[in-house]
Amino acid sequence: MVWKTVARHVLSRAVPPSAPDKELAKTLRARLAAAGQKRLGRALSIRHVAAGSCNGCELELRATQNLIYDLTQYGLSFTPSPRHADILLITGVAGVNMREAVAQARAAMPDPAFVLAVGDCAVDGGVFKGSPAVAGGANAFLPVDLVIAGCPPTPVQILQGLLALVEANGEPESVAVIGEGAARVWPGDED
Repeated sequence: MVWKTVARHVLSRAVPPSAPDKELAKTLRARLAAAGQKRLGRALSIRHVAAGSCNGCELELRATQNLIYDLTQYGLSFTPSPRHADILLITGVAGVNMREAVAQARAAMPDPAFVLAVGDCAVDGGVFKGSPAVAGGANAFLPVDLVIAGCPPTPVQILQGLLALVEANGEPESVAVIGEGAARVWPGDED
């Protein structure tokens, strides 16, 4: 039954690959460089935590590092250690068994630090929402500064989300949603 739901969800939400827009890339690079330097005075490092996913978001995240999108041109890079990270990027369903690992990664990061939930699974559990093994998204146990929705989000959406986060200075009260299906209700906010 779960596989039917997953297959139906994935097959019904196919997103065609988008070609990078050179003008958009130039604008993003300039805005991110200005905002990142203003906020932290240096390039930004990202610590990625895969909290139980199908690897769809990871594939798109890795695409941000290829020659087409080249994340490093924006002053962003990935780091294996949370002690050197400015941004904690979470993908996957954020299962209950991953709570402690994600919390420890965030606790090891120096302030100021930002937290991103990337992909529908990290936002609210995605197609696994309601499962007893799913915590209900990263925001259920960790304050999230930015949500990048999509199953999976495109590399351009991920780059735009990183830019939006840095420009907003990571203020927790300004949680934003980037991408398709942007209307989100966090667990506990239902009325």
